[in-house]
Order: sequence, then C-alpha cells, then structure tokens
Amino acid sequence: MTEFGFQLYSLRDVEDPLPTVLDRVGATAFTGVEFAGLGEATPAAVAETLAAGGLAPAAAHAGLEAIEADPDAVAATARGVGYEDVVVPWLGPEHFESVAAVEAAADRLSAAADALADRDLRVHYHNHDQEFVSFDGRPALTHLLEAADGVGLELDVGWAGAAGEDPLAYLDAHGDRITHVHLKDYDAAAGDTVVVGTGDLDLDRTVGLARENAVEWLIYEAETGADSYATLETAADTVAGLK
Repeated sequence: MTEFGFQLYSLRDVEDPLPTVLDRVGATAFTGVEFAGLGEATPAAVAETLAAGGLAPAAAHAGLEAIEADPDAVAATARGVGYEDVVVPWLGPEHFESVAAVEAAADRLSAAADALADRDLRVHYHNHDQEFVSFDGRPALTHLLEAADGVGLELDVGWAGAAGEDPLAYLDAHGDRITHVHLKDYDAAAGDTVVVGTGDLDLDRTVGLARENAVEWLIYEAETGADSYATLETAADTVAGLK
C-alpha cells in the first residue's frame, strides 16, 4: 500500500522544535514523515512524538559524507527514531560531468549502502536536475543506477520533470528500484519546480503509477514557504484530494 508522507525539510525555517512540528503534521492527512535532520531533538523524543501522533518514520536524509564518516552514528539515529531507509539527498553537478565521475559516485554510494546494510538499513539516492545530463543517449542517473545496483532511487518527479525528463515514464521504467517518491510539481517550460497542483505533473496518474509499482511512500516536498505552516496546510489539502 502506498502511503503519503511529508518531508520535514518543507518546514525547515519554522522556529518551533521538531516535536511541535510533528504534532502539527500528525493532525493532517499525512501518515508519515521524512526527516532532514532532528535539530536539537533526541531520537527518543522524536520516536515518542511519532507514536503519540500516529505517524510513521518513512525515511531520513543523510549526507553521503556523514555516512562515510560514521555509519554507526547514522544507524544509531535510525534505530532510535525507528526508520530503516536512509536517503542521500544531493550530489553536486561535478559528480555528473562524465561517465567516469558518475561511476566514482556510484562506487561511493555502493560502499555506503554496504556499510548501512550491515546495520539493517537501506540506502537510496534522491535526484535533483543535474542527474539528467545525457551520456550515450541516456541520463546520467540511469548510468548511476546501473553502476550502484545495491542503491535504491528516491525519485523526485518534480526535479526530473524540470530537467526535461518524463518523470512518470522514468518511474515506470525503474519501479523495481523505487520505494520512495518525492511528490513535487514542475513547470516544464520554465525548467523549475512549482507548488504541487500548479504545474505540469499529472497527479492522479502519479498516484496510480506509484501504486502499480508498489511504491511504499509518496512524500510531499515543498521548495518554498518553509517558514509557515500554511505550506503544511496546502500540502495536506492536496494529499487529501488524492487519497
């Protein structure tokens, strides 16, 4: 069953502590959250707040360097909060300038995935738009997936569409590697992401394809409005209309 989650990065500039933010999310139609750091909250406090609000920990973003430097610390936080999926949220454009650069990035991701697999965690990579430069007629992201076959893909459909890719075709073609999808919209002509429901993404078809491909989590993420709970309210209204 595909669940709807909320990426907490979308409220990164709200001044409330994380448990308060989680309480607000728990009062909406979302059934889970994806973390982008815990701030000053402890894993135990976060886990307690999740349980009280009926929220599941869908995943957490963690930098590749953080995983490489201390996989035990990454795993300890995951165990404390209760999630099993760790997502590398970003690699800069320099990692996609050539096939050799992509292969080097894939080697690092694979090593990180092996390290966290030993600690009962799954590693995924989250795309932006720089991964869709073409080598040999195929996106760099496809080369990355082939070279790092133990790494999942958290497909950000908004950034894929902004890059000129058909995000839903990509989801369908690589569904066996995708358990988490970032629900984000895009303006193809402008080459940028926009608020979900205001752009070119077919939301109903996105949800349908996610379910057909057994995607576990559709995770709403907003790039703007991070200082206001109005962003959460808009997100919750959008998701309520899709369920």
